[in-house]
Amino acid sequence: MHPEDIQKMIQSKLPNSTVEVTGDGRHFEAIVVCAQFEGMGLLARQRAVYGTLDDHIHNGNIHALSIKAKTPAEWESEKK
Repeated sequence: MHPEDIQKMIQSKLPNSTVEVTGDGRHFEAIVVCAQFEGMGLLARQRAVYGTLDDHIHNGNIHALSIKAKTPAEWESEKK
């Protein structure tokens, strides 16, 4: 599995999100910035992202996934 494939899967189920994925083919890190995360706790945000990839996590195509899930305002603040 390629990082670009994961990026497309996340974006298809979390429309209007900005997604960056890096990884080595089995271990990945995703940064997901999405307005839909407003009012959601960290765990709920991570579940939303994991939910876009359930099949690939369960069948072993994705062995490990680290997620940073931010709202646009949080992301802008973090970049400063």
